[in-house]
Amino acid sequence: MIDTYTDGAGRTASAEQRTERVATVTRRLRDGMSAAVLSFPLTPFDADGGLDPDGFRSHVREQIAAGPGALFPCCGTGEFFSLAEPEYETLVSIAVEESDGALPVVAATGYGWAQAARFAAIAERAGVDALLLMPPYLVEAPQAGLVEHVRRVAATTELPIIVYQRTQVKITASSVPALAAIPNVIGLKDGHCDLDRLQRLRLAAPPEWLFFNGAATAEMQARQYASIGVPAYSSAVHAFAPEISRAFFRAFQDDDHARVDELLSEFYVPLVELRDQGVGYAVSLVKAAARLRGAKVGPVRAPLADPAPEHLDVLDALLTKGLDLVGATR
Repeated sequence: MIDTYTDGAGRTASAEQRTERVATVTRRLRDGMSAAVLSFPLTPFDADGGLDPDGFRSHVREQIAAGPGALFPCCGTGEFFSLAEPEYETLVSIAVEESDGALPVVAATGYGWAQAARFAAIAERAGVDALLLMPPYLVEAPQAGLVEHVRRVAATTELPIIVYQRTQVKITASSVPALAAIPNVIGLKDGHCDLDRLQRLRLAAPPEWLFFNGAATAEMQARQYASIGVPAYSSAVHAFAPEISRAFFRAFQDDDHARVDELLSEFYVPLVELRDQGVGYAVSLVKAAARLRGAKVGPVRAPLADPAPEHLDVLDALLTKGLDLVGATR
């Protein structure tokens, strides 16, 4: 009997075709991660909190034009947690249209596994390449439960899945073989910055697995992650200043330590110090910086809140300084 699978778009594929699809997406993502940073676009809202699809299309076009390695719409920076399913469908469809196959599109899915399956089906119909599985809502769970959660989500979709560990989700090395046995699980995004633990996970994983640094301001830890064989990273700065993000990536890739130190000390460290002054600033400060550059991304949605006015003044000056460092203008 032939093993077949019908995906969220109603297409039927054999097991061999599914395996080849997973391998192809994994190769494309690996190539993208080695060539550039990963872009996590913002989700534009209007003054009343409604979705602004035209603003998103414009923002995504600018992100793609800056040359990232892959596009991750509707993730943490894109306020996935505040999106209704129809809004999510609109956004991921726009991201797929605008990328037009030029780079991989990886959309978030999450909450409980039943809800994650619904988002996964929407993403699959829209034509995304892979999924980033966000931590399950609220609950702390044992390793067996976390593995089963991933397994249940993966069973509902043909799409390759990258597991995101942060907050209450901490995968252990002993769980990696079980996750790796799930045919469409292809890697891990790390948000804990525990390099001892991550080293163990990487050594326990199959060689084809993808790993990348998903810290809130990942450039701060890029050297440390690279030292254990995880040089790829996502860049929140890319969402508002791709010029700075690209300049750092080039210096990092070229082992230009003086330039890396300059960008860290003059821009990234002050940015992190400002980010740490407000709850939720890992998203709202990024969105505010994009607005300062003229992007029509609007405010954040509740429960987040926009930065305090005095912090916006500091951000404005820091943005100017960072752009000056890389020879870019406002």
